[in-house]
Amino acid sequence: MKRITSPSDAQALVDQGALLSPWTEVGQKRIDEFATATGDRQWIHVDVERASVESPFRGTVAHGFLTLSLLPYFLDSCIEFKQKMAVNYGLNRVRFITPVPSGSRVRGQIALISAEEASGTWQLAWSIVVELDGSVRPACVAEMLTRHVF
Repeated sequence: MKRITSPSDAQALVDQGALLSPWTEVGQKRIDEFATATGDRQWIHVDVERASVESPFRGTVAHGFLTLSLLPYFLDSCIEFKQKMAVNYGLNRVRFITPVPSGSRVRGQIALISAEEASGTWQLAWSIVVELDGSVRPACVAEMLTRHVF
């Protein structure tokens, strides 16, 4: 666990390699709850019986945006922030590489790629690779931006 309490802490972490979050399971209950929260109830996510027969994945898979929504969890499990506040500023690039089957485990491989002053805040750009347990290909790759006030 790394700790960021100031802009200089953030700058010191740039290009220092990746941190790994703990594995977390993406089970059917989580997928169903995400479907309910977002209104995205496409059968490949929520219809276990149909997906086992008709889906090329032979079962349900997590929504790409569910996988993406885990990025803050991965970040917070690797970095302890001591600051006044922080906000999600957005994403520069996102790709969903490999589907995440229900019951799979994923984790984040997180690297800070830049830390720059921006309009009275500090903007941090994170490279996050979502690893899928048992797969050589990641589930998702993203560049996430956060803004911090220390």
